Amino acid sequence: MARTPSNMLPLGTKAPDFSLLDTVSHNNLNLKDVKGEKGTVIMFICNHCPFVIHVNSELVAIANEYQTKGIQFIAISSNDAENYPQDGPDKMKAHAKTEGYPFPYLYDETQEVAKAYDAACTPDLYLFDAHLKLVYRGQLDDSRPGNDLPLTGKDLRQALDCLIDGKENMATQKPSIGCNIKWKV
Repeated sequence: MARTPSNMLPLGTKAPDFSLLDTVSHNNLNLKDVKGEKGTVIMFICNHCPFVIHVNSELVAIANEYQTKGIQFIAISSNDAENYPQDGPDKMKAHAKTEGYPFPYLYDETQEVAKAYDAACTPDLYLFDAHLKLVYRGQLDDSRPGNDLPLTGKDLRQALDCLIDGKENMATQKPSIGCNIKWKV
């Protein structure tokens, strides 16, 4: 299993806008229309990556908890579905329903959105404030498949709590580690 780190987009970066297909509702969603009142978490994930499979339950738990606090969650898959059909839109819809995703699961067919965010791996997590300025990017927590560390979401939770409380996040932001995005050739 590949171990690709996040590229760590500079803090303060404005979230690139997008309009992508939500594989569950079949509607195109625009970032500006679905962003959260207090913040927005954008997650680059996919169906088959062992790193994403490892954190799915915690992503769902965090989203369920923080959506009630004004934070919107948006998942995006940018993998090449031609060469990785398990990450195609129909399979994404089924996966979102099986996992109980309480957030839209968008398909980035052209991979332009992943490139705009400088996304590198799955999962790759970004937290933007109410003005869509980047305040956190990196890992969910230190847990990885097989390392026996508990799955807590502590890094993302810390960033979310700081944003909601209006405090600066002084914690070190560590890159996520996961499978590389499956780029088209």
